[in-house]
Amino acid sequence: MLLVRQNYKNKLYHYTIHLYYNVVIMPKSPQKNAPDNLPVQGIQVIARAAAVLRVLKDDNEGLSLGQIAGRVGLARSTVQRIVNALVAERLVMSLPNKGGLRLGPEIQALAAASRLDIVTVTRPYLAGLSEKTGETVDLAAFRSDHMAFIDQIVGPHRLRAVATVGEAFPLTSTANGKACLALMDNETIETLATRELRSGGRGMRALAKFMRQIDQVRALGYATDIDEHTDGISAVGAAFTAPDSQHYAVSIPVPSHRFEKIRANITECLQATMAQMKASYSA
Repeated sequence: MLLVRQNYKNKLYHYTIHLYYNVVIMPKSPQKNAPDNLPVQGIQVIARAAAVLRVLKDDNEGLSLGQIAGRVGLARSTVQRIVNALVAERLVMSLPNKGGLRLGPEIQALAAASRLDIVTVTRPYLAGLSEKTGETVDLAAFRSDHMAFIDQIVGPHRLRAVATVGEAFPLTSTANGKACLALMDNETIETLATRELRSGGRGMRALAKFMRQIDQVRALGYATDIDEHTDGISAVGAAFTAPDSQHYAVSIPVPSHRFEKIRANITECLQATMAQMKASYSA
């Protein structure tokens, strides 16, 4: 995990120095060596480069220099220097036919590295939670219209609930699905939930009841599944949004016959673990 993060940080530092050198130093002096540290102007350059990247993120068709300059509120000459540095680092690319600019392949590589790192970063927390509760702990990711299991720590109990990594689960009848939905706006939830409920032969009454469940999940900070998805299996789950803006959920599935006895304990342990994880992401 440390090696992945260090490589990621090294890349970002390299990009930062390159931007500072090409946008701030080059226009002012002919010196050949990039600075060892970044003064205030360098921080401003990073903020401006980030603004350019965000504008391009919102338009996959590509934008001209003039359009970018207009949207970020900078002079065209300043945008030109920033874009030149971003192109050199493959963070931005030119469209051959239209002549516009869009996000480059290196952005995709950095995004992929961030997504892959989520399992590495969360695994110690999952392992600690499993050790505290003595139960299996799952990590699932929201994928368009379902939850996908991407990691799991198997508990020591002989009778335990175990899913297969990569397996897909519904949104409206699982603890991790409800927890992830609760992070979204009501319009999005209703669209996703209606589609899933209708596929199961359930209508608007079921949707209204489900939206009341979502309100409860938001109030409590966690969701439950009491024999909803699988008879004999109950679960508690909580969700978070990672720095890559993707929604993930941690859940603890337990055979229903002993769920109520340990419900308070595993819920408390889950919430404590989620607080630690969120603190690490915001640090």
